[in-house]
Amino acid sequence: MDLTAELANSNLSPAVRAAILAQLEWNQAHADLAVKTAAQAALIKAKSLLIEKLEFELAYLRRMQFGAKTEAMSAEQRSLFDEEFNVSAAAIEAQLAAAAHAEENPSPRQSRIRAGRQPLPAHLPRTDVVHEPESCTCGECGNDLIKVSEDISEQLHVQPAAFSVIRHIRPQYACRCCQTMSAAPVAASIIDGGLPTNATLAWVMVSKYVDHLPLYRIRQIAERSGVNLAESTLGNWVGTTGWWLQILVVRLIERLLQAQTLHADETPLRQLDPGKGKTKTAYLWAYRSTPLSGTAPIIVFDYQTGRAGQHARDFLQDWQGQLMVDDYGGYKALFKAGVTELACWAHARRKFVDLHKANQSPVAFEAMRRIGELYAIEAQGKDLNPEQRLRLRQQAAKPKLIEFKIWLDEMANQVAPNSAIAKALLYSLRRWVSLTRYVESGIAPIDNNTVENCIRPIAIGKKNWLFTGSERAGQRAAAIQTLLGTAKLNGLDPQAWLSDTLEKLPTWPNSLIDELLPLRVLTEK
Repeated sequence: MDLTAELANSNLSPAVRAAILAQLEWNQAHADLAVKTAAQAALIKAKSLLIEKLEFELAYLRRMQFGAKTEAMSAEQRSLFDEEFNVSAAAIEAQLAAAAHAEENPSPRQSRIRAGRQPLPAHLPRTDVVHEPESCTCGECGNDLIKVSEDISEQLHVQPAAFSVIRHIRPQYACRCCQTMSAAPVAASIIDGGLPTNATLAWVMVSKYVDHLPLYRIRQIAERSGVNLAESTLGNWVGTTGWWLQILVVRLIERLLQAQTLHADETPLRQLDPGKGKTKTAYLWAYRSTPLSGTAPIIVFDYQTGRAGQHARDFLQDWQGQLMVDDYGGYKALFKAGVTELACWAHARRKFVDLHKANQSPVAFEAMRRIGELYAIEAQGKDLNPEQRLRLRQQAAKPKLIEFKIWLDEMANQVAPNSAIAKALLYSLRRWVSLTRYVESGIAPIDNNTVENCIRPIAIGKKNWLFTGSERAGQRAAAIQTLLGTAKLNGLDPQAWLSDTLEKLPTWPNSLIDELLPLRVLTEK
């Protein structure tokens, strides 16, 4: 039975019944409040845990990117991690802000996260969009408003590949007297009567060889704009364009071999082996001028089916100079034939870095410290001319190298033979003459990182295209990579340079071919 009905039928006085009912209502209200309080406390605890978790994740991501060198990732790891860090950190910060302000700002519109940013490049074209208020009269008194200033903000806008059609109209004129016809001549093109403009060919080449997009992905991009381009058609464009560009590659190689100091390295690629239905290993060899020479930088890629040292000898032919390489034995015959070897300090340092990471070896740490001093001196001489740099190396680096050699000899006699630290020490001692040769020159590099940085984008890009279809395809890719890679090194926009070059190439005289090379003129220091 309902308690209220029982009280109504009881003999209690009205005052007592009213007091009992009031007490019951009070108890019920407090019970409901306790439930709500418990639910609110659970919600607050859950949000606190979420905020704590997000703050921990964000701190971890920041530590991995900006932490101390002993805790941070290696340079190679960071380059792969940076993209995911930026995405994850932005998502976590947005989620953290939403969680922290959910109670104070229940509105669905999120508060903006503002961060300092660099101004947008000045060379980009600007389109002004003026946002006038709905009314130019004061909402308080009705008088006209007077413009006193402007609030200007900029956003970066991009327009994806926009396809259009260029119609070439050539009016035909006749002579009544001579009965002849005349019209403007058809401009020479690398594909006579072809569908693509030079800008379209440049877009395909840059997409394939700079952005590492396979042809089927380029076809899909065009299809999104309603343009149907068969892969066979795209392949024909690439093949024809590559043939026309070959003359520039030959001249660029000639220019490269005029240098007295070069870098060399190689990376494996997969090449289709149709006869066996599998792939085999080919190699992309890279040769680069040193940035310390003060001349326009050049990178040349040479595609070969193997890693034999004969390929390097065939490329360099009778070239004599200083060659910066790693410890690969394929280059040894070159050094016996008169080429001067420069050894890479980055490779020597890597031996000690790996050892220090493995067991915190104090000997490895001391070697790393000494090598770091050599790199600090190089940083000081980065902007000097060759004569000034040579003087700095002789005065600052050479004495440290002499002390370093004495220390290496002492450590090699103290450590256990065949130990890991012994092998690291002997690596540097065995190559000491080649490692220290750079201090006798103002343009010799200290390491081979310059050419390795040029190879790295290709090593990453080959994950997209997996393998080359043939030796000819690999050689064509190497030639185009040579031109576009050199354009990038010289600060040129590969798309703009290639489009302009394809426009000029059909009628350009061979005597002026150097003017088409993707090289910029460097000022003397």
